[in-house]
Amino acid sequence: MTRKYSDMNQHDALYTVARNYPGGIEALSQCMGISVNVLRNKLSPTIASHYPSFEEVSTIIELCQKAGVQDAVLPLHALLNRHGMAAFVVPVPEIVAKDDLSQTVCRVMSQIGDVAEAVSQSLLDGKITASEADLIEREFHDALSALGEWRERIRGLAPGK
Repeated sequence: MTRKYSDMNQHDALYTVARNYPGGIEALSQCMGISVNVLRNKLSPTIASHYPSFEEVSTIIELCQKAGVQDAVLPLHALLNRHGMAAFVVPVPEIVAKDDLSQTVCRVMSQIGDVAEAVSQSLLDGKITASEADLIEREFHDALSALGEWRERIRGLAPGK
């Protein structure tokens, strides 16, 4: 039986992100300086006796970000979601000063539209499945990121920033 991994479970998300590292868990373990078996056990959502430390989680996410792994920060979003919180990526300040704010507003509205579309599509049959809820959650994170970016761009235009 194939296990279905959830993007909104921090353990599943970390395992998935690590597997998507170029060269997989084997290459990631070499970069981290630990054995592949130890890392595989720490990342496996089905092994309850081994867990990565906070530092190891941070290192995995950092290495995956540097390698261009898609959704490398997803484990952080899943962890925060578990505790009723959300995060967004803060843009680089050099980009803030050069951006047209109207374009940022359009991105915010587009992302909010994507949330509404995901909810609308999910409710066509009158119920929301776990995978549909995960998709909606990801759309919410994207919208929050767009809102946070808008906020930072506005703050970047203020005197003294």
